[in-house]
Amino acid sequence: MPHFHQSRPGEPADQRQRMLETPVNKLIPSLAAPTIVSMLVTSVYNMADTYFVSQLNTSASGAVGVVFSLMAIIQAVGFTTGMGSGSIASRLLGQDRKEEADVYASTGVAAAVVLGLAMAVLGLAFRGRIMWLLGSTATIYPYAMDYALYIILGAPVMVLAFTLNNLLRWQGKANLSVMGLATGGVLNILLDPIFIYGLQMGIAGAGAATLLSQCVSLGILSSFFLRGKSDLRVSPACASRSPGTYLAVLKQGMPSFFRHGVLSAATMMANYNARLYGDAAVAALSIVTKVFNLIQSIVIGFGQGFQPVLGYNYGARRLDRVKEAVWFSVRTCTVILTVGAVIGFVLAPHIVTLFRRDDPLVIAIGTRAFRYQCFTLPLGAVLVFANMFFQSLGKSWRAVLLAVCRQGVYIPLVCLLTARFGLPGLECTQAAADLIAFLLSATVILHYFRTEFGKE
Repeated sequence: MPHFHQSRPGEPADQRQRMLETPVNKLIPSLAAPTIVSMLVTSVYNMADTYFVSQLNTSASGAVGVVFSLMAIIQAVGFTTGMGSGSIASRLLGQDRKEEADVYASTGVAAAVVLGLAMAVLGLAFRGRIMWLLGSTATIYPYAMDYALYIILGAPVMVLAFTLNNLLRWQGKANLSVMGLATGGVLNILLDPIFIYGLQMGIAGAGAATLLSQCVSLGILSSFFLRGKSDLRVSPACASRSPGTYLAVLKQGMPSFFRHGVLSAATMMANYNARLYGDAAVAALSIVTKVFNLIQSIVIGFGQGFQPVLGYNYGARRLDRVKEAVWFSVRTCTVILTVGAVIGFVLAPHIVTLFRRDDPLVIAIGTRAFRYQCFTLPLGAVLVFANMFFQSLGKSWRAVLLAVCRQGVYIPLVCLLTARFGLPGLECTQAAADLIAFLLSATVILHYFRTEFGKE
């Protein structure tokens, strides 16, 4: 395991005071701004892969959508170890129990190294089978194989980078976490056209650019721990030898695992149903997914700014600030998503055309699917913050339930609606799933506030 040395003996008092005393409506935006930038950059460079590859042909564009399921699994593991250890460490810092926080941070990094290496080995051994399992067609398959090779090789790097990023963010050091991810993201965007076209690597160039940029991100994030910029010490000496500690990290990170894992399964089911209508349908759904990930990354970034506020204040028993943080975040992001939905509905055909200008079928399918999702986009704030609320408080099973409900509902729904209504059913499935998930999430969090929160 990497050895990141912590040079400072304890957490600065002003940092803890800031997290517990600064007005919520000022504190959360200050923490959220860099994480929003980080999420936007990550989404943009993921979307850049789709954009540049889509210029090759429709089958190559579909391959990016197929391999997206694999990347979601890798991210799921990284967020599991990072969110699990970071969530616990944040609450311990709020209780002024720094040495215990160091143990959980180091344990999360150790788990990330082991799991990342295991994923790379298994991925390389079964790459061909995995591409068919994820929904490749015969024409998409060779492109997916080339692209996935570099993604699989980068699994250990990605898992560790996501873990370190989350450990920084849970300390309230979002400005440091964004530097690592943003630098890698910008590099990916610059390298894509060079590798794909300049070096004539085709879709494999997009994968190679992603791998190299992730290595750069990991190097930057690691440097913050090596240079003592982190309040958490990450070292083999601090990593727990107790299986119970690893289980606690994994338990706390399970909502993130299920959220990304179910996303992977939902994307796979979408590809399976879309390929009945050809590569154009697979490519169209891939494009729409990447664009909506960009829009939703604003809310997720905002949530990543509000989670450490919840962790610190819940650990310090400042429940009034916890409740204030939730409602402030939901109100703010609902307004943002409503504006995004209106703009997206109007510009839908133009947005899809940017990716596949010469394929009218991709444009037609993508525009309809895009507009359906715009109807339920404003509901996304409740979906995101209800899940993050319970994860921050350590209420793992509620968090898991809400993490899986959106895409968990999507999986059976896409099969039912596609079988009943054909292509139109496929296009509107995500919007229908979002509505059902919203009703469930709102019910769970309101019930918790009314019946249990006050007792604590």
